[in-house]
Amino acid sequence: MKVSLIQSKIFWEDRNSNFLHFGKLIRSIKTKTDLIVLPEMFTTGFTMDPKRFAEEFGSTLLWMQDMAKIKNACITGSVAVKEKGKYYNRLFFVHPNGKFQTYDKRHLFRMAGEDKHYKAGRSKTIVKTGDWNICPLICYDLRFPVWSRNSSKLKKKNGLPEYEYDLLIYVANWPKVRSYPWKQLLIARAIENQCYVIGVNRVGKDGKGNEHSGDSMVIDPKGKVIGKLRPGSTGIIHAELNKATLEEFRKNFPAAMDADSFNIRI
Repeated sequence: MKVSLIQSKIFWEDRNSNFLHFGKLIRSIKTKTDLIVLPEMFTTGFTMDPKRFAEEFGSTLLWMQDMAKIKNACITGSVAVKEKGKYYNRLFFVHPNGKFQTYDKRHLFRMAGEDKHYKAGRSKTIVKTGDWNICPLICYDLRFPVWSRNSSKLKKKNGLPEYEYDLLIYVANWPKVRSYPWKQLLIARAIENQCYVIGVNRVGKDGKGNEHSGDSMVIDPKGKVIGKLRPGSTGIIHAELNKATLEEFRKNFPAAMDADSFNIRI
């Protein structure tokens, strides 16, 4: 699977400017790609004013569906939405045919008051595209390994683990001051879950004065960074993920067979 990560500034609480900006970046992709990953809240920045900026009628979803059709690729990123009187930091995973799945951010960043303005999600979403299973998560979720954990069950034929997902994605507005944990935790999530990991973060200052360095990257199941963007810069990086290599590694090193079982209470 070929993936494209877009690391960029975000125009603060300005949906139309972000549509134009990210549309231009997406259209600039000339190579064939299967998946385009955008940052968290890419239409507004990390706004704590959902009463003014959360969407109710899906303009961003329609825009993503148009972009997915134009590029014949899946597109994912999160946006502030309003549903039945409640606000969510909601990720959309849109397929080229217009179909989509959603994931609502589980862990709300209390240090910025996100938990005061948005409602937490209650379940993970596993997206299937081709022969890949993908688990998309959002920003602060990265700090919670139990929520990110790749569950598995033993196959009846060969007794080896069958994993819930093959690729873990984090879209983020992760501040520069905590860039070191961002980079280390992405690597840890890849190693402990025996999967590819993509982390896409914004750059530049937001409307609250927080600086973001980006540090977007792709990591293989052994924890090796196989693609990254230069900190602080707007850009696009492409990487190719190999399913056969992933399966061979899992077969030769089936650590999931010794994993602890647990249930999450929500």
